[in-house]
Amino acid sequence: MANNIDHVFSSLADPTRRAVIAQLITGPAPVSELHGPHDMALPSFLKHLGKLESAGLIRSEKIGRVRMVHIEAAPLVEAETWLTQHRRLWEGRLDRLSALAEDFQQEDPDG
Repeated sequence: MANNIDHVFSSLADPTRRAVIAQLITGPAPVSELHGPHDMALPSFLKHLGKLESAGLIRSEKIGRVRMVHIEAAPLVEAETWLTQHRRLWEGRLDRLSALAEDFQQEDPDG
């Protein structure tokens, strides 16, 4: 699982790829529509789609002459699960640190 999570986070590290994912949340879209808002050559944009597809975040299919792109939810759910677990871990650590600081402050109110 860690390797897949690494691939997902690596893919989402780029703002262009995050924008594509955000666009696809509303539904499938043709490559031309996804490419439209981005100021880059189509071959460069297709490399971004390839990175997302290799991470399993999107899938594409050719329908006639149009390549449609769909979001894949499973990797995003895995990433959300990972983030939730780590948020809980760090919240627990911060709560313990806060309690320790309060204990020290109560022991030495002048300090």
